[in-house]
Amino acid sequence: MIAGVDEAGRGPVMGPLVVAGVAIESDVPLRKLNVRDSKKLSPERREALAPEIEKLTKYVLVVIPAERIDVMRAEMSLNDFEARIFAEVIEKLHPETAYVDAADVDEIEFKRCIRRELPFAVEIVSQHNADALFPVVSAASILAKVCRDREMRAIERAIGVPIGSGYASDSNTIAFLERWIRENGTLPPHTRASWDTARRLLAESRNHKLDEFGGGTP
Repeated sequence: MIAGVDEAGRGPVMGPLVVAGVAIESDVPLRKLNVRDSKKLSPERREALAPEIEKLTKYVLVVIPAERIDVMRAEMSLNDFEARIFAEVIEKLHPETAYVDAADVDEIEFKRCIRRELPFAVEIVSQHNADALFPVVSAASILAKVCRDREMRAIERAIGVPIGSGYASDSNTIAFLERWIRENGTLPPHTRASWDTARRLLAESRNHKLDEFGGGTP
């Protein structure tokens, strides 16, 4: 049994981190599906492939909300936290070999971090761009991305206004955050308060209010 593990949503200022794992006896059926790195597929293609992957594999999805990410980041690095979640997924799948998309700059260190969290021996292949190299990781990346996109749409429906993708590079997300902070004085739900982007936007808003009330530096 081989498994692939990947994540979606490591870097955004809004929304969850999703870690997905898939396990299968051989990757031949996944090759026949022509799975690829989720970033190289259209949303429509990912949505079409996800149920096919779910039919062929044993799979696990772990959704970590923004609030838990903030709590865990106070205790450990994001790399260590991600290694812990990857290990949780591998433990549930119990493969002989697990292929993982290395989150750390040091692929070997990321492998060591995962192995420390596992209660049983498993061969771990930790590589950068594993989602482009190994079909099992490509499949995991697709499930993770589809799940996170659905989570973001659910958050948007709950808030009731467009929020964008949640990434700091998304002008729609930044515009939403700026407007919410301006109107409410706090960060909106599902925002990673420990992120530099969130802290900066809050600080800028407070400085702007100080200036408005004559409290700024002359």
